[in-house]
Amino acid sequence: MHAIPDFGNHLPVKVRFGEGVSGTLPDVLAELDATEVFLMVDEGIEQHNPAVAELLGALSGRSDLSVTRFDKPAAEPTIAMVDAATRALVDSGATALVAVGGGSVIDTAKAARLCAQLGMTFAEFLAASPGFPVPEVALVAVPTSAGTGSEVSGGSVVSDPGAGRKNGIANANLRAQYALVDPVLTYSMPPTMTANTGIDALAQAIAAVVATVRTPIGDGIALEAVRMMTPALVAAYRDGDDAAARAGMSCGSMMAGLAMNISDCTAEHSLGQAIGGVKHVPHGLTIGLVLAETLERERTHVPEQLERVADAMGEPDDGSADGSRAVRAVRRILAELDFPVLSSLGFAQGDLDHLADLALADYFITMSPEPWSKDEVVAAFASALALDGRAA
Repeated sequence: MHAIPDFGNHLPVKVRFGEGVSGTLPDVLAELDATEVFLMVDEGIEQHNPAVAELLGALSGRSDLSVTRFDKPAAEPTIAMVDAATRALVDSGATALVAVGGGSVIDTAKAARLCAQLGMTFAEFLAASPGFPVPEVALVAVPTSAGTGSEVSGGSVVSDPGAGRKNGIANANLRAQYALVDPVLTYSMPPTMTANTGIDALAQAIAAVVATVRTPIGDGIALEAVRMMTPALVAAYRDGDDAAARAGMSCGSMMAGLAMNISDCTAEHSLGQAIGGVKHVPHGLTIGLVLAETLERERTHVPEQLERVADAMGEPDDGSADGSRAVRAVRRILAELDFPVLSSLGFAQGDLDHLADLALADYFITMSPEPWSKDEVVAAFASALALDGRAA
C-alpha cells in the first residue's frame, strides 16, 4: 500500500446528461432567472445537425426570452474570434450565455465572457494577467461533439495564427454553470470528426492517470471514462447512429473533461499543440498523431498507471507488467479509426527540432511523470513521422 498524498478538487458544474436533455434548456434558463440570452453557435450548424436546428427553433420561438445570436466562424478559436464575441456579448446586455457547439465554441464563450467582464481584449488579458473573477454572466454549455469535455472544464485554448502558437488559460471560474450533455446532438458528426474528437477525449482520460498531479478522484473518473470510450469510439466511427456508442462517447468525453481538470493533460497535448500551432489543423487530429509515441515513453516511468489503463481498455494481460498493453491498445484503436499519420501533414525530418522547441515551451509537458529532454521529444516526433500507415 502507498500513502495517499494531500489533494483538493473543485468541480462546481451542474451536469444534466441523457438523450433529449438539451430540451430542458429553457428550464435551466428559468432557474438562472435569465430572460436576456446571448446564444453562441457554430456557424451554419443547422444545415448539418437537425437536432440542433430543432433546439434553436424551440428557443427562438419563446416569448419569455430575448435571444441575441452570435455565429462563431468555423475552425478553432482565434484571438480575433474571441474579441468579436466579446464585443457582441457586451452589446447584448445578456445575463446568460448559451454555447451550443463543439469545444471551439465553448472555449470561445469562456474567453469572451471573461474578457467582457474585465473590459479588455484577449491580448490585453494575456499581457496584464489580471486574474479570473467570479463570473457575472452564467454560462450554459451544450456540446454537439464528444471530445474536449470543455462543457465541464475550466480551460480555454485560443490560437494566435500570426505568432504560430496557442494560448491556453485555465481557472475554476472559467467553467460553465450548467452542462447539458445530450448524445443526440452528436449523431450528425461525420466519421473523421468523430475520430478526431474521440481520440482527444481518450487521450485526456489516459493522461489524467499519468500526470504528476493525479488524484484518487481523478483516477476513478478517468479510468471509467477509458472503459466507456474504448469500445464506443470505434463503434461510433463506424456507425454514427449507434445510440449506445454515441452515449458512451458523450458521457466518456464529459468525464474525461472532469478528469483533466482534477488532474491534467501531459506530453501528448504539448506535442500535439506544437503541430497545431504550425499547421492549423483540428486539435484532436494533432493529439492522435503523437498519442502512442508519447505513451511509449511515459510507460518507462509509470508502468503501473498504464497497466491500470490497459485493464480499463480490456486489453488481455500478457504478463509484461510494463504498460506496453496500453500502448498496443491505443495503436489498435488508431488503426481501426484509419487515423492519419504525421507525414500526411507534410512534415519532414528537418521540422522536428522546431516542433520540439514548441512542445517543450508548452505547459502540459511539465505535467508528465518525469521531465522530457529535447532528444526525447525529437525521438517521439521522429517515431511518429516514420509511420507510413496504421497497422491493425
